[in-house]
Amino acid sequence: MKQIIQDLKSGETILEEVPAPQVRRGCVLIKTHRSLVSLGTERMLVEFGKANWIDKARQQPDKVKQVLEKVKTDGLRPTVDAVLRKLGEPLPLGYCNAGEVLAVGEGVTEFQIGDRVVSNGQHAEVVCVPKNLVAKIPDGVSYEEASFTVIGAIALQGIRLVNPTFGETIVVTGLGLIGLMATQLLLANGCNVIGLDFDQQKVDLAKSWGVQAFNVADGTNPVHLVEKLTQGVGADGVVITASTKSNEVIAQAARMSRKRGRIVLVGVIGLDLQRADFYEKELTFQVSCSYGPGRYDTNYEDKGQDYPIGFVRWTEQRNFAAILQAIASRRLQVEPLITEQVELANYNQIYGNIGKSNAIASILHYPAADTVQQSVVKISERKASQSKGVLGIIGAGNFTASTILPNLRKLKADVKSIASARGLSGTILAKKFDISVSTTDYKTLLTDDEIDTVLITTRHDQHAAQVTEALQAGKNVFVEKPLALTRQELTVIETAFIESNQSLLVGFNRRFSPFSQDVKQQLGGGDTPINVIATMNAGFIPADHWTQDMQTGGGRIIGEACHLIDLISYFTGSEVESVVMNALGPNAAEHTDNASILLRYRNGSQGVINYFANGSKAYPKERVEIYSQNRTAVLDNFRRVKYYGFRKSGKSGTQDKGHFNQFQAWLTQVQQGGDPVIPFASLLNTSKAAIAAVESLQQGTWVHVD
Repeated sequence: MKQIIQDLKSGETILEEVPAPQVRRGCVLIKTHRSLVSLGTERMLVEFGKANWIDKARQQPDKVKQVLEKVKTDGLRPTVDAVLRKLGEPLPLGYCNAGEVLAVGEGVTEFQIGDRVVSNGQHAEVVCVPKNLVAKIPDGVSYEEASFTVIGAIALQGIRLVNPTFGETIVVTGLGLIGLMATQLLLANGCNVIGLDFDQQKVDLAKSWGVQAFNVADGTNPVHLVEKLTQGVGADGVVITASTKSNEVIAQAARMSRKRGRIVLVGVIGLDLQRADFYEKELTFQVSCSYGPGRYDTNYEDKGQDYPIGFVRWTEQRNFAAILQAIASRRLQVEPLITEQVELANYNQIYGNIGKSNAIASILHYPAADTVQQSVVKISERKASQSKGVLGIIGAGNFTASTILPNLRKLKADVKSIASARGLSGTILAKKFDISVSTTDYKTLLTDDEIDTVLITTRHDQHAAQVTEALQAGKNVFVEKPLALTRQELTVIETAFIESNQSLLVGFNRRFSPFSQDVKQQLGGGDTPINVIATMNAGFIPADHWTQDMQTGGGRIIGEACHLIDLISYFTGSEVESVVMNALGPNAAEHTDNASILLRYRNGSQGVINYFANGSKAYPKERVEIYSQNRTAVLDNFRRVKYYGFRKSGKSGTQDKGHFNQFQAWLTQVQQGGDPVIPFASLLNTSKAAIAAVESLQQGTWVHVD
């Protein structure tokens, strides 16, 4: 299928061939008929992509600050690589989609195949959208009209926040697409509407609906104008739908408002507020969030958990439905807003001139061909160069792009296929790393006889099932940590591993760092118990991030602290026998990202893990101290190690967390055979210990790993 993307590095807008997405649980698969180009939002993305490096930095000063902080902790080269990689990730454009339901995912009962629907899907021939971001199109509403729904919901949410009543005077500043729809909705609410803009065409259109619209390009003072039209009282409310860096818009909105007036920002403007403007009139100011309640709430959007209508009357989905009803009843007229309609193949008629166009609304038309549903796209005709170690990758996220594929390329690994949920990220990586096939159906990798080895880098809750499937399909498996989220999943994996006779490795890369290996060598052999203290200055992650969700990410102990458990097991040369964990705060059992873990090993060694999320970013992320036989080794962020009481004083160099060495050893074992890189018993023990740590916190006692 075809999808429109924006290359942030080159500034080019591209119509890319990508595999069609598979329907997911809680989602609806939609074949697009029409989509609306949001000329305001998409113009900003296109212009950002075309900007030079200095202008990009000026537009995002907060990102520049993050870059400087990363340089201090990780060094210049890794930071530059990260920035270039981020800019190399094209953005999918569009969020106003109208089409026909092709399939419904598990748990979806509200929609059926063949339903005409709208969604916030992108400019792509097929989109997969969570059910709460989809609404049915009423009879009598065309796909062209329905494509205005999402933009209309943005305008509607701003109006709901300004809370107009019949007879009030509301000013709309900025008569772009959102502003023009807002004026109609306000008129339908029985308001006196004043519209302000610099474009005479848009002013005339607003006037045709009964709006008191004015072109202020001639120097007209908007504040005096509103005062005159309201007999000196001022506006009851101001809805700002303009896009400008100027602070003058918010200042004018305050001055034209009556005492205790309401100002709502829907657009993007300068926000250098003057206290006196708001203080004397006791004005309220609020920023509207997109389509309405539920936006950016993972439980609502991704998990499909609706808000009870008795408590939240207007969610984003209900706002969609309200706009569609307004279009159906002709209280909201959108056909006059359509400036141009273009076939998808001719998309550049819109995007090639997007910065200079005076268009109000541009509609894309999509072809009716059934081929858009193909889940596999062949990127090249390159053949596998070897018979063993032909790889397929499931997952095309940031870690795959930043770490796995660059290291595999250095090792000249033979990667044949890559699978990604939405198709775009996998396709971009396939082109960049010379991978032959991009797909959205990972099962095609498991049935491909040429692929004998699978790498799994998906979200944590998918690991166990995909590892089991891959082993049962007769594939060697590498899976990023964690191996599983529950003991039950580990039991299933253990059975599949034993029955398959394939190799399995979990991405516990820290033990492969040259610094870790140097420490291990200096410690020497023997069973003398040692003490290890490992501290991870993990950094803050919001509570609603998927890694914090125990069902999806498993929490940060199972999801990340497992690295340190494996590393300590490597240094001690033993397995964890029992574990106890304590966490910070009164609700410690609910939050596991500020915790201390004590590990008791079978050979008498002790391990302490301090996993903290409340430290300074300026402090190194990882530090490990090893105490053994009147000697101490300190491993600092995998950039240096200092020895006390050893013959050797230390070792330093570029940060190296062991990824390259890990993949080198693993590929050699896959291709040539031999002992496993990490014994399966150790992988299982580390995974059980991480799960046991969380159980210990919940139970308030020591927990035996087995």
